[in-house]
Amino acid sequence: MSVTVQQFDPKKLSADAIAIFIPSDKKQFADEAKRVQKLWKSTGVIFDAKDFTGAREAIATGYTGNPKAPRIILVGLGPVSEITAEGLRRAAAGAATKGAGVRGGRLSIVLPTIEGMEREWIATHLTEGALLANYRYDKLITLKDRKQKSLKKLSILTDTKESVQSVRNAVHEGEGMAEATLLARDLANAPSNEIYPETLAERAQELSALGVNVTVFGKEEITEIGMGGLLAVNQGSTNPPRFIIMEWNGGEEGEQPIVLVGKGITFDSGGISLKPGAGMGDMKMDMGGSAAVIGAMHGIAKLGVKKNVVALVASTENMPSGSAYKPGDVITFLNGKTAEIDNTDAEGRLVLADALTYADRYKPAAVVDLATLTGACMIALGHYSAAVMGNNEDLNSKIKKAGNHTYERVTELPLWEEYEEQIKSDVADVKNTGGRPAGAITAGLFLQHFIGDYPWAHIDIAGVGINPKPWGYTPRGGTGFGARLMVEFVRGW
Repeated sequence: MSVTVQQFDPKKLSADAIAIFIPSDKKQFADEAKRVQKLWKSTGVIFDAKDFTGAREAIATGYTGNPKAPRIILVGLGPVSEITAEGLRRAAAGAATKGAGVRGGRLSIVLPTIEGMEREWIATHLTEGALLANYRYDKLITLKDRKQKSLKKLSILTDTKESVQSVRNAVHEGEGMAEATLLARDLANAPSNEIYPETLAERAQELSALGVNVTVFGKEEITEIGMGGLLAVNQGSTNPPRFIIMEWNGGEEGEQPIVLVGKGITFDSGGISLKPGAGMGDMKMDMGGSAAVIGAMHGIAKLGVKKNVVALVASTENMPSGSAYKPGDVITFLNGKTAEIDNTDAEGRLVLADALTYADRYKPAAVVDLATLTGACMIALGHYSAAVMGNNEDLNSKIKKAGNHTYERVTELPLWEEYEEQIKSDVADVKNTGGRPAGAITAGLFLQHFIGDYPWAHIDIAGVGINPKPWGYTPRGGTGFGARLMVEFVRGW
């Protein structure tokens, strides 16, 4: 969908719907209502009815009497003192959803003037929210009547000619943030016969068009360097594994990079420890962590973030077959440590272990991994918060701050040494599961055995990476959670 920026001129306006955002504060509401009615007299009936008061996320629709821009969508922002970035995103999402349902699908958003808030900041988050809400994954549906309606064109209207360029820059920022998530959603939602290790790597290689250096290791290179975890999980699959390296050199030469690591299990059957059949189809999205870091690299490159960033993805399927790895096996990882396999459905931590070891060769400033890792995390936190754990409080705090801004929130869990007892093995250095109690924490403790001398955080997105039902601007299915979070985190580093 194209997004344009221009000066607001009611006489030249051409759109299928116009969105106006109004705070609920008495004076601001009255002033804005007067301005709207002056521009379009027929809207007076909306205000006379007194149903619309500018309450947060409230929406009222009507007609302008102008055939070139026939419909108006009034969206409430709530009290000015309570307007946040997320509030603006949700307001724009409501407008975009309404606008998508009208004939033509062209929506013009008039930037509100709010005392104490820069129009550029407002423009960024309104653009972001509209684009996120306009996401549809229906490219594989061939029946036209089954296609979901969506916006075809979005125009951002600013009040002065002088502000057009600065608003255009702000809109570009909103686009970059949204595109990070939209790419992650597309990758996660794609069926596993479309996205498997080889094609996931190909999608990552497309980032080279934005200036990202992409290197892909095939099975031969993976074997040569000794990534025993990735190879073990791959044993049961006919599709070979891939190890994907993406490098963005936006910072100064020699600056320590931030390393992002994503779990890239493109389909998880559970392996020999087979999952129940019900809901197994959703396991095409078990690569949500890799989708997030690939999406984040797109956003980082699109926005030209002045930091050095490396993203690593260990990708394979986890399938049952005569050659599959088995409970009781002992495997050796890239750093030489060994693990007893207690359950082959605890495979994500095995491929992450090799990737986290590989990250050490970059001498990173910090490493953050993202993974749909444990059902235990979903039980603990549901679908509205990820879990974060790691070895550095300052790093965790930075991630929390970024998450609060993008509304991809995280809750910290402890990595206390008492939990280590659960993953002790009699035959290897560590065991790959610790049983049901504190399952998300013991998974984090397993990963901690494979990190180098660097600040590290692990984000378990099992509950937030896959949505059972839509809410806000987040669709059912792959949410893209973590992509904008990582862009914001890197920008604020």
